[in-house]
Amino acid sequence: QVQLVESGGGLAHPGDSLRLSCATSERAFSSYAMGWFRQAPGKEREFVATINWNGGMTSYADSVKGRFAISRDNVKKTVYLQMNSLKSEDTGVYYCAASFHVRIGTRIDEYDHWGQGTQVTVSS
Repeated sequence: QVQLVESGGGLAHPGDSLRLSCATSERAFSSYAMGWFRQAPGKEREFVATINWNGGMTSYADSVKGRFAISRDNVKKTVYLQMNSLKSEDTGVYYCAASFHVRIGTRIDEYDHWGQGTQVTVSS
Protein backbone atom coordinates (compact mmCIF):
# COMPACT_ATOMS: atom_id res chain seq x y z
CA GLN A 1 0.00 0.00 0.00
CA VAL A 2 1.37 3.37 -1.05
CA GLN A 3 1.18 5.90 1.77
CA LEU A 4 0.74 9.54 0.83
CA VAL A 5 0.92 12.30 3.42
CA GLU A 6 -0.32 15.79 2.63
CA SER A 7 0.72 18.92 4.46
CA GLY A 8 0.64 22.68 4.07
CA GLY A 9 -3.04 23.36 4.43
CA GLY A 10 -4.45 26.01 6.72
CA LEU A 11 -6.34 29.26 6.87
CA ALA A 12 -5.74 31.88 4.20
CA HIS A 13 -7.32 35.15 3.15
CA PRO A 14 -8.58 35.79 -0.36
CA GLY A 15 -5.63 36.63 -2.57
CA ASP A 16 -3.12 34.77 -0.41
CA SER A 17 -0.93 31.86 -1.46
CA LEU A 18 -0.42 28.42 0.02
CA ARG A 19 1.78 25.52 -1.02
CA LEU A 20 0.61 21.99 -0.39
CA SER A 21 3.00 19.07 -0.27
CA CYS A 22 2.40 15.36 -0.61
CA ALA A 23 5.22 13.07 0.44
CA THR A 24 5.72 9.34 0.20
CA SER A 25 8.39 6.76 0.87
CA GLU A 26 7.22 4.68 -2.07
CA ARG A 27 10.26 3.45 -4.06
CA ALA A 28 8.40 3.61 -7.36
CA PHE A 29 7.20 7.18 -6.86
CA SER A 30 8.79 8.36 -10.09
CA SER A 31 6.68 5.83 -11.99
CA TYR A 32 3.39 7.24 -10.76
CA ALA A 33 1.22 9.93 -12.22
CA MET A 34 0.15 12.20 -9.38
CA GLY A 35 -2.95 14.28 -8.89
CA TRP A 36 -4.59 16.73 -6.55
CA PHE A 37 -8.29 16.67 -5.86
CA ARG A 38 -10.44 18.64 -3.45
CA GLN A 39 -13.77 18.28 -1.72
CA ALA A 40 -15.79 21.19 -0.45
CA PRO A 41 -18.41 20.71 2.27
CA GLY A 42 -21.50 19.08 0.87
CA LYS A 43 -19.96 18.60 -2.56
CA GLU A 44 -18.35 15.76 -4.45
CA ARG A 45 -14.62 15.37 -4.72
CA GLU A 46 -13.31 17.13 -7.82
CA PHE A 47 -10.18 17.17 -9.91
CA VAL A 48 -7.71 20.02 -9.42
CA ALA A 49 -4.42 19.16 -11.13
CA THR A 50 -2.34 16.27 -12.37
CA ILE A 51 1.27 15.69 -13.40
CA ASN A 52 3.00 12.87 -15.22
CA TRP A 53 5.99 10.93 -13.97
CA ASN A 54 8.70 13.43 -14.94
CA GLY A 55 6.74 16.67 -14.75
CA GLY A 56 6.64 17.08 -18.50
CA MET A 57 2.85 16.94 -18.70
CA THR A 58 0.34 18.71 -16.51
CA SER A 59 -3.37 19.39 -16.62
CA TYR A 60 -5.60 21.64 -14.53
CA ALA A 61 -9.24 22.17 -13.80
CA ASP A 62 -10.53 25.32 -15.48
CA SER A 63 -11.36 26.81 -12.08
CA VAL A 64 -7.69 26.86 -11.02
CA LYS A 65 -5.90 27.33 -14.34
CA GLY A 66 -3.48 30.24 -14.16
CA ARG A 67 -3.59 30.33 -10.34
CA PHE A 68 -2.39 26.88 -9.27
CA ALA A 69 0.74 25.02 -10.30
CA ILE A 70 1.54 21.37 -9.75
CA SER A 71 5.13 20.14 -9.62
CA ARG A 72 7.11 17.20 -8.34
CA ASP A 73 10.53 16.32 -7.03
CA ASN A 74 11.25 12.66 -7.66
CA VAL A 75 14.36 12.72 -5.50
CA LYS A 76 12.37 13.98 -2.52
CA LYS A 77 9.40 11.81 -3.55
CA THR A 78 7.12 14.77 -3.13
CA VAL A 79 4.46 16.44 -5.24
CA TYR A 80 3.50 20.06 -4.67
CA LEU A 81 0.51 22.26 -5.36
CA GLN A 82 1.32 25.96 -5.39
CA MET A 83 -1.92 27.86 -4.92
CA ASN A 84 -1.94 31.58 -5.66
CA SER A 85 -4.70 34.20 -5.69
CA LEU A 86 -6.81 32.03 -3.45
CA LYS A 87 -10.57 32.47 -3.48
CA SER A 88 -13.23 31.48 -0.98
CA GLU A 89 -14.42 28.82 -3.42
CA ASP A 90 -11.03 27.10 -3.11
CA THR A 91 -12.00 26.06 0.42
CA GLY A 92 -12.07 22.32 0.95
CA VAL A 93 -10.09 19.25 1.87
CA TYR A 94 -7.28 18.69 -0.60
CA TYR A 95 -6.20 15.15 -1.40
CA CYS A 96 -3.21 13.92 -3.33
CA ALA A 97 -3.45 10.69 -5.27
CA ALA A 98 -1.14 8.34 -7.14
CA SER A 99 -1.83 6.34 -10.28
CA PHE A 100 0.23 3.57 -11.83
CA HIS A 101 -2.20 3.16 -14.72
CA VAL A 102 -2.34 6.46 -16.56
CA ARG A 103 0.13 9.08 -17.78
CA ILE A 104 -1.95 11.83 -16.26
CA GLY A 105 -5.42 11.44 -14.80
CA THR A 106 -8.34 13.76 -14.26
CA ARG A 107 -10.81 11.21 -12.91
CA ILE A 108 -11.07 9.80 -9.43
CA ASP A 109 -11.32 6.24 -10.72
CA GLU A 110 -7.93 6.54 -12.43
CA TYR A 111 -6.12 6.70 -9.10
CA ASP A 112 -5.05 3.79 -6.95
CA HIS A 113 -3.80 5.44 -3.79
CA TRP A 114 -4.99 8.43 -1.78
CA GLY A 115 -3.72 10.55 1.07
CA GLN A 116 -5.75 11.47 4.12
CA GLY A 117 -6.28 15.06 2.99
CA THR A 118 -5.37 18.50 4.28
CA GLN A 119 -7.85 21.27 5.01
CA VAL A 120 -7.63 24.58 3.15
CA THR A 121 -9.90 27.37 4.31
CA VAL A 122 -10.02 30.67 2.45
CA SER A 123 -11.92 33.31 4.33
CA SER A 124 -11.76 37.01 5.02
